[in-house]
Amino acid sequence: MEKQTLLDKFMSRKGLYVGFWIIALFMVTILIYYTATLQKEVPPIPEVVKSQSGEVLYTRDDVIEGKGYFQEFDLTDWGTMLGMGAYMGPDFSTDFLHLRTEYLYDYYAKQLFGKSNKELTDVERGAVKERVKQDVKKQTHLQEKEVVYTDASAEAFHKNVDYLVDLLVNGDPERAFTGGFIRKNEAKKIAAFVDWGQLVASTIRPGTNRTWSNDWPNEPLLDQSVAFYAHEVSLWEFLLLWTLTIIVIFLSYEYLFKHDPDEKLEPAMKITHLFKSQKKLLKYIPIVAALFVVQLFIGGYLAHLYTEPSADFIISQKILPFNVLRSMHTQIAILWVAVGWLVGGLLIAPWIANKDHKFPWLVDILWWALLIVAVGSLIGLYMGATGQLRETWFWLGNEGRELLNLGRIWDIGLVLGLVFWFLIIISLIRKAATSNPIVSTIIWAAFAIATLYIAGMMPLHKIMPNYTVDDYYRWWVIHLWVELTFELFAAGVIAFFTVSLGLISQKVAVKTMFFELFLIMMSGTLGVGHHYWWQGLDEYWIAIGGIFSSLEPLPLALMIVEAMKNQREKRLSGEKNDFAVPFMWIAGSAILNWIGAGFFGMVINTPTIDYFAHGTYLIMPHGHIALLGAFGYISIAFIYMTARTNSLANGLAWDDRLSKYGFWALTIGVLLFAVPTYIIGIHQTAISHDLGYFYARLRSAVEPMKGWMWSRLLPDGLMLLGGLIILYDLVQKTYFAKKVEA
Repeated sequence: MEKQTLLDKFMSRKGLYVGFWIIALFMVTILIYYTATLQKEVPPIPEVVKSQSGEVLYTRDDVIEGKGYFQEFDLTDWGTMLGMGAYMGPDFSTDFLHLRTEYLYDYYAKQLFGKSNKELTDVERGAVKERVKQDVKKQTHLQEKEVVYTDASAEAFHKNVDYLVDLLVNGDPERAFTGGFIRKNEAKKIAAFVDWGQLVASTIRPGTNRTWSNDWPNEPLLDQSVAFYAHEVSLWEFLLLWTLTIIVIFLSYEYLFKHDPDEKLEPAMKITHLFKSQKKLLKYIPIVAALFVVQLFIGGYLAHLYTEPSADFIISQKILPFNVLRSMHTQIAILWVAVGWLVGGLLIAPWIANKDHKFPWLVDILWWALLIVAVGSLIGLYMGATGQLRETWFWLGNEGRELLNLGRIWDIGLVLGLVFWFLIIISLIRKAATSNPIVSTIIWAAFAIATLYIAGMMPLHKIMPNYTVDDYYRWWVIHLWVELTFELFAAGVIAFFTVSLGLISQKVAVKTMFFELFLIMMSGTLGVGHHYWWQGLDEYWIAIGGIFSSLEPLPLALMIVEAMKNQREKRLSGEKNDFAVPFMWIAGSAILNWIGAGFFGMVINTPTIDYFAHGTYLIMPHGHIALLGAFGYISIAFIYMTARTNSLANGLAWDDRLSKYGFWALTIGVLLFAVPTYIIGIHQTAISHDLGYFYARLRSAVEPMKGWMWSRLLPDGLMLLGGLIILYDLVQKTYFAKKVEA
């Protein structure tokens, strides 16, 4: 018998299982350690900020209250704070930093040379620059007790407050902000919070020569730019990714996809009836598809506003402001994707257990709970951002945290719904899970999905005072929820489907799934760090976030390639695949996951690029293709699987043609969407590199790209067409299909 090498042992089923748990415990332990020491590295909120002459400019309470107003009126769905948020409005912290710096140039030009900055010679301006840098970098210190501004910086602060109050109260039509919701006293508090943000971006972290935001943003007036450390990390990132990609491909084909002559595929499952709980899932199908279409319509509407921000399209911006629509666009996306996944779990559970729930009506309770949360949260998003819930915005309105925007009551309702869903599933298939690792993965990933959302709800009863700490946990939900627990669930689901459809053997699916789980935990856990580079956490996150990057989609894509080979063999042998349409969406998910998360993720995940591209259009291709491909396509696969199950159980007519039209219209549309957004993003990034980040976020920066913006009509139209076809196709197949004669 040939002796096994260490690599052979690792790539065995047992070795991969043990390896997954070792890497999972190791990564989670490190993340917990960093979380426990978080308070030591975040920028403090000073008790008081005052001028040299003793004037109190604002206090800690003003900053916290201003953060509350910033969230209440959902300003991160219009502009950004330390680069986090939407792309239409300004980056508020960068505005305050740049405008303060410009004011100081004029102030010290008059003080040193008796003339304005524009009148200075280059030599004189060099002297003024050094004096301004001294004011900002050496005379201003962000510390917990107090911050003392020079009288010049205090004057600059007052100018900034006037600028922001006018902007927020009266609006900025050129950037699709109508104004009219925020009061003057509220805007002044927001100014205190924003000024704290510019202190994070401009003052030196004690014991270092870099700012609290690791020298972000690029500001040539202060000689503030990207450090060599970011280039070094980017270089190592590319070297490691190339090397590890080759290793992953080698291991996959050497140990996972080799054909065993004695190994047989499982026969494809045959559907002869629907369980009662599965019948109750049919009403979810048109709702998920309709929400998807609504999201697509809002996305197209937002694209028009991005192109012509001062225009009204059908509906006045006074009625539907940009930030409200953008918030609804992202929240509806999360809603229909999540509900589709819930449907998938409820559909699979009775098959695994080979029996139904004792109480099928529990599916109806979940339906009503989700409906209440969906309707209530969307109403709250609108009323909160438009100032109609001033006393209850936190509980019933919107929390104003990009992508995590639901009022706290709706947050709690969503978590309870997810936990209820998990309990329904585990109560039915807990016995099967002990002998089936694929099912175990689905169950515990579902548990993680249900509970990890709680990380974004701390503290439960009020806002998090410190923005950096708040953003730290916000990304726990967005990254660890979506790019970790959802990925674990996806790995289990894809393994289950490919085995159940007779496309991959149980042995290959389990080993590939464990390999995928290993890679997800290795790269996805601390990979959350690539969101932490510029919002106030320390420099080591640049290395952590840069190194642990986008390897996890690769084994999924490889497994799909293998499944497609087997599907081709079955088709050539004349064997029919009853679930060809759901599988088409699963295959599309794996491929778009790699394109969106892997390819376009790497475009922006390197520190060198992200430093200049942060908060620009260059982020859009990654966000849209990855979310739709990795999670949206699986959600659509679930509802098509539900519709197909109903068709087979009841002997209804089924034609794949329209389903394929919808798939290809949507897929081609989202891939074409990447072209203009990528080109616009590169243009913005170049401006950020050459002139500074402040100029990249001006409307004048993207105005020359209006032709590319209008060109989005083609991909947006294709995606909308695909969504409408899917909605019509699913409703027709579920409710209006005729019975087939025996």
